[in-house]
Amino acid sequence: MNKTIKVSDLMTILKKRWLLIALSTLLAAAISGILSYFILAPVYQSSTQILVNERNSSNQTDTTFLQSNVDLIDTYRDIIKSPIILEKVIHNLQLNTTIENLNKNINITSQQNSQVFTLVVQNHNAQQAVEIANNISETFQRDIQTIMKVDNVSILAKAELKQNPIPIKPNKVLNITIGILVGFMFGSGLALLMEILDNTLKNEEDIIDVLGVTLVGTIPKIENKLLERKIKSAKRKSGDETIASKA
Repeated sequence: MNKTIKVSDLMTILKKRWLLIALSTLLAAAISGILSYFILAPVYQSSTQILVNERNSSNQTDTTFLQSNVDLIDTYRDIIKSPIILEKVIHNLQLNTTIENLNKNINITSQQNSQVFTLVVQNHNAQQAVEIANNISETFQRDIQTIMKVDNVSILAKAELKQNPIPIKPNKVLNITIGILVGFMFGSGLALLMEILDNTLKNEEDIIDVLGVTLVGTIPKIENKLLERKIKSAKRKSGDETIASKA
């Protein structure tokens, strides 16, 4: 039987299978919560701000020098994330990681036409994130004088360890919300699938669709208890009539 579901029937189906949908939603939310609170390792973030500021010989900053400093930020970004800097940071802090892994946890951002860029470090340990960010900044500030023969880098703000650091990942509320939505969608989809695969005849319309005949009449369903009461009542009436005829 080819079965189609009308839009008007969707709410009826969802109400009919509400328990399945509710259990699916709660299960998905519980799994998301367990993953977020007990399994996924927290990730902390720390950052420093670095200023690129080179002055001309007359000690007056002009547009040309400002643009030159801004253009240098892209070059400095590559130098900071290069092995020449990161290898020293790993050695200084005795980190149990590789240059490639450390590189993945470093991000450098800057605003357009700004001489200041932000060095962001992510790590599973809040204190280590602070130490890495500060050590990268200090190592870069010191070594850039040798690498490019310039002295135009200043650290504006060092990374600091907060009293109660809050991890940026995982986002527990977001994960649980996504889990609820996924669970609801899965439960609803499963309810619709079960309804489509259900080939039992439930009403007069199903009989007409399958057999292609005209409906003449219906036999109402009688509950067992009601049927038993009617049988007993009929027997009593039959017994009374028998006694009356004998009399």
